Amino acid sequence: HLGAHADAPSHYAADGASIEAVPLEAYIGPCTVVHAIGVRHVLTAAALSEIIGGRRLAPRVLIRFYETAPQDRWDSRFAAIAPEAIVWLADKGVILIGVDTPSLDPQSSKLMDAHHAVHARGLRILEGLVLDDAAEGDYELIALPLKLDGLDAAPVRAILRTA
Repeated sequence: HLGAHADAPSHYAADGASIEAVPLEAYIGPCTVVHAIGVRHVLTAAALSEIIGGRRLAPRVLIRFYETAPQDRWDSRFAAIAPEAIVWLADKGVILIGVDTPSLDPQSSKLMDAHHAVHARGLRILEGLVLDDAAEGDYELIALPLKLDGLDAAPVRAILRTA
């Protein structure tokens, strides 16, 4: 969980595809960066709805929790996303969720409920992004995972271009 990476469905589902078999379309295209800076613990659907307000979301949403991502240390109390927030985003047409934390689920999670919500809705995941310079707003995301046979995740070099 170090560095920007894409989780494959095999990371959280026994019947899930490994990273080389995941279609790339979800990792390229219109994206909305949302700031939830300062949120600790779990971002709920209600809190996410309040943060987003009436803004339209692109099909890819990146959530920035950190003012400055801790790249030189492990933050064991990183923010996570509640499963109902995943469902809320999917209902809005989101196909990819990215975060600047190591995981969608809390470090202590044994059940990986947020990951399972992603799997149930067929979404894709980016974790460990560095969004320190990303203002809220709309961009084009390019974040292709490396084609590594049989693995449950792969590094990405994610870039945002102004739309």
